[in-house]
Amino acid sequence: MLKPLEAVRAARRSYSVEDEAEQFCREMARREAKNFYWGFISLPHEQRMAIYALYDFARQVDDDVDDAPRADLIPQRLAAQRQRIIRCMAPLEDAGDPVMYVLSKAVQRYTIPQDELQALIDGVERDCTHTRYSTWEELREYCRLVASVVGRMCVRIFGFTDAQALTCADDLGLALQLTNILRDVREDAEMGRIYLPGEELERFGITEAAMLRGEPGEGWNAFVEFQTQRARELFESGYRVLRYIPRRPAACVQTMAGIYEGILQKIERDPQLPLRERAALSKREKLRVVLGSWLRPA
Repeated sequence: MLKPLEAVRAARRSYSVEDEAEQFCREMARREAKNFYWGFISLPHEQRMAIYALYDFARQVDDDVDDAPRADLIPQRLAAQRQRIIRCMAPLEDAGDPVMYVLSKAVQRYTIPQDELQALIDGVERDCTHTRYSTWEELREYCRLVASVVGRMCVRIFGFTDAQALTCADDLGLALQLTNILRDVREDAEMGRIYLPGEELERFGITEAAMLRGEPGEGWNAFVEFQTQRARELFESGYRVLRYIPRRPAACVQTMAGIYEGILQKIERDPQLPLRERAALSKREKLRVVLGSWLRPA
């Protein structure tokens, strides 16, 4: 049995390890989560740390794949990330991997299923093998893996009163990811990627070659209107999650989704904008969304 002084020292060492791991997660989220961080800051401490770790893990997986010197090394890297998930399903005592140290605590506290974390890896894996999506159903499944599943895990961290919250989180994730895809259409085309459904592009008279040139032609404005309407419907359905989660997390969701709604509004007003540059909100516009999220009833 530890003597009182030894117990105090042990407690301090334990606190220091956890504090340093949380600081690592906090700083990474602040640095990398340009839009989402504005919502994170409204959460209570334990929930905020869990969300930081979840975001940071997703960011690390993306970066690990992007930094691979050769494509044939990517499966090995993804397998290593899957092992990180398996290890964090039990409490970790070693904080050598600070993100997973904090995430393991969140997994235990909020009962986050391993299959939802593994689905993140599935989404990144799909990004490595697919550069085109023929139908909305195909794109929807990709968006579910990279966005909706994250929304589900966030709702588990926030706490919810009805399982319908998970379905709403699915739709909100789809809305955010579709907005991302519209925003990044120029950058994606420069990398040879077209996420927008091929069948729908064809319906509006837009060819693959035209998309890759960044000159989709006369049908583009009508096509964007069609996609933004779809995103609007998904936002409307997704926002129903606010009925089932506590007030502070609701402000977080309203902030994050509100920033992306602001991006969608810019694209709605000027469908040519994504062909020229990446749509974004200014710091003042983001602050307005934050304040509105706290002032608006959930």
